[in-house]
Amino acid sequence: MLNKRELLLTLGAIAVAGQARAQTPAQTAARVGRPPLAERRFTSPAIEQVITQTKKKLKDKSLADLFENCFPNTLDTTVTTSVVNGKPDTFIITGDIDAMWLRDSSAQVWPYLPYAAKDKALTTLFRGLIWRQARCILLDPYANAFMRDPTAMTNLEWSASDDTEMKPGVAERKWELDGLCYPVRLAHGYWKATGDTVPFDDEWRHAMRTVVHTFRVQQRKTDPGPYRFLRNATASTEMMPLNGYGAPTKKVGLIHSGFRPSDDACVLPFLIPSNLFAAVSLRHLAEMAGPLGFDSGFRAECTGLAEEIGTALAQYGRHRLPDGTIVWAYEADGFGNTLFMDDANTPGLLGLPYLGACETEDTLYQATRAAVWSDANPYFFVGAAGEGIGGPHIGMNMIWPMSIIMRALTSDDEVEIAQSLKTLQTTTAGTGFIHESFDKDDPAKFTRPWFAWANTLFGELVLDIVRRKPKLVV
Repeated sequence: MLNKRELLLTLGAIAVAGQARAQTPAQTAARVGRPPLAERRFTSPAIEQVITQTKKKLKDKSLADLFENCFPNTLDTTVTTSVVNGKPDTFIITGDIDAMWLRDSSAQVWPYLPYAAKDKALTTLFRGLIWRQARCILLDPYANAFMRDPTAMTNLEWSASDDTEMKPGVAERKWELDGLCYPVRLAHGYWKATGDTVPFDDEWRHAMRTVVHTFRVQQRKTDPGPYRFLRNATASTEMMPLNGYGAPTKKVGLIHSGFRPSDDACVLPFLIPSNLFAAVSLRHLAEMAGPLGFDSGFRAECTGLAEEIGTALAQYGRHRLPDGTIVWAYEADGFGNTLFMDDANTPGLLGLPYLGACETEDTLYQATRAAVWSDANPYFFVGAAGEGIGGPHIGMNMIWPMSIIMRALTSDDEVEIAQSLKTLQTTTAGTGFIHESFDKDDPAKFTRPWFAWANTLFGELVLDIVRRKPKLVV
């Protein structure tokens, strides 16, 4: 039986060899270009207009073509819409894995938010996704991935025998703190972009209260809480120690996370980027509380918990490098032990300003940023094909384009941005799409030929450069 890592590596190898069999028309199209119009899963007139206008501005035709392929990839290939209980329903898969992650589905549509108010179809898509995510959270706030059919058991082979409380409708049950933060970010972003309050009904409010309650429970101040996870696996990244509860911690107010955004198990349970993200999410909920029908007690609880996390982060979330530089830790345990590294997935240390956790100019962030993009980070790789951050999920010497995109999105340095864009353009292995990872010396060795989040994020980067640094691309 293949585990997730083995499956993704196999998919990449098959794609390189040109031997992959199409499972759907959209999946085939995702490897060779945009699907024909009739085969696209979802079409937005507003997004099509953005593509047309942006392509005309870009001076590099290869960049224009890559943008046209990537920016709409989520809409083209991963969206299924329907009606559930009289309300729009939107289910978004990751690409080559037929399940919906709370994190990925939120991030995949984020770059479309500025256009949601201009397009009724997009409005319906966002409403449907916000409602779907609310139902997922109410089904199981500890699950990271879900099935389209809420009565179906998991279709993920690697999850079928997990020793945890698997329910119908759950595809994988890895407790990832950021998984509850992303739906808050999406809801807040949609509300700010459109002013639309339709999706924020009693069901959604119940889900948001569940988010805050789960954060509280996973502070584990009095007991370990209800979540545990064991898997019969050979990779340590798939397992949590101490009977599935994770490594010991001192209860200092930080929130425990079983797994990272990469779906790899945490070494130390206080995942610092995710706790920073949680504080942002709580402040967003506090901001939305009054206008969207919560009582003042909920707003106060969110504000108080955000402050508690912030205080604990300042005391326990920092790490001293060998040269004495103080940076954010990647993980901590409250006893004084910290782990310094960064993983390409977001939230990570590199992308903190992108998520609103700090300003780009923040001194602590700048010191951390310099360290993660250096050999102080064991998962920073430099090779003939480029440089960037990877992580243990795929393994050594594999650079994730997502890290290169995030570096550019959080940079004001034109040389750095231009270098990042060039690397992204030259590491697609001729497929016309951004991949999950590529070998630092040979981009033809890559994983995940169909990874919609990376594609859409690349489109967001191009639009960001056109807006902030137009002379680089227009």
